[in-house]
Amino acid sequence: MSAPVDQVDLLVVGAGPAGTAAAITARRAGLSVTVIDKAEFPRDKCCGDGLTSLALRQLDGLGFDPGVVRSWQKVDAAWLRSPSGREVELPLPSDGTFAAVAPRIELDAALVDLARRHGAIVRENTSFVAIESTADHVDVTLEHAGESFELRATWVVAADGMWSPVRKALGVAASGYLGEWHAFRQYASNVTGVAKERLIVWFDDDLLPGYAWSFPLPGNRVNIGFGVLRDGERRIQDMKDTWTDLLQRPHVREALGPDAVLEGRHTAWPIPARIDEAVTGVGRVLFVGDAAMATDALTGEGIGQALLTGAEAAAAVVAGGTPLDVRRAYRRAVHHHLLADHRMSIRLGKVLARRRGARGAIALLDHAGSWSRRMFARWMFEDEPRAILLTPSRWHRRLLRQRGAF
Repeated sequence: MSAPVDQVDLLVVGAGPAGTAAAITARRAGLSVTVIDKAEFPRDKCCGDGLTSLALRQLDGLGFDPGVVRSWQKVDAAWLRSPSGREVELPLPSDGTFAAVAPRIELDAALVDLARRHGAIVRENTSFVAIESTADHVDVTLEHAGESFELRATWVVAADGMWSPVRKALGVAASGYLGEWHAFRQYASNVTGVAKERLIVWFDDDLLPGYAWSFPLPGNRVNIGFGVLRDGERRIQDMKDTWTDLLQRPHVREALGPDAVLEGRHTAWPIPARIDEAVTGVGRVLFVGDAAMATDALTGEGIGQALLTGAEAAAAVVAGGTPLDVRRAYRRAVHHHLLADHRMSIRLGKVLARRRGARGAIALLDHAGSWSRRMFARWMFEDEPRAILLTPSRWHRRLLRQRGAF
């Protein structure tokens, strides 16, 4: 490589939630930060748009203001429907925000703006090309408007998604890996049924241990979709057929109302969930978000995990030490926050994979008291760790009484 034209403490590849969380955290500590992304913001992103308590607390900690997201929708309760048709409402506490819906086209753009306000340089329409590591720095070749240029960074955070070009360039890509989950989603407008104001999760037989959802947005719009486990038997065409069929199911049509209109085309995306096996760092490069295969193995949700891993990667860089020290500190932090919950989610997914398991869980909730339902809702939305009973190191006095974000 020729001599780099610029030098920074931290280069972040990818300006989604994981990348911007890393950038903001590093800038708060005084590091010079450049963020690059191949897209121009605002840009759409395939996602269910749901924000759990984990995501909301991470956003709150970054100083994020939900008021800048025009279509931000706070959620006060979730409605679950079992394979047998039994429905149950799970109310969330009223002291703060425990769940919300925010279109990624707006949320991600707002996070990019926040990173810029903290002093990060954000280069849009800029692609990663190549990487060359040494003992004390990383030289990265980038491309913008057809022109290549080079940048030297002390550290690189790769927030470039499941297919991570950085991971591939470093020779640590998971060959043949297609993700644990695959999801479809589409927006609908003119929604007049109960879905216009309810967050709904449908556990239909053919989706288990996956599920379908309808997440409300302002203006009688919803994000509707489904996610299923990649079991080696479901082809993409089978999933497309399921999507077409799902939209015609009576309980879905009733929830949307007779006048609902689908917007544009559906989109689909793979979801990785292997934080227990993922390589989280190589040399002076740390992987975050989907590039670290960090999503909830039970639900496929990944925004909270993306924000957390991004912030923890930057914190490890700020703390300093040798490259090995930094990589180990980051991996320890990620495993402390996510590993036990990941393993518990896998176990619970096996229970929900059976019709009896999903029916039994919802029947139990239907007969539970209001306090139990509220506690389950908090657990479902990651306000309480998935494996809380098995990890006393995370217990604290206000665990069951902490208020929501914002």
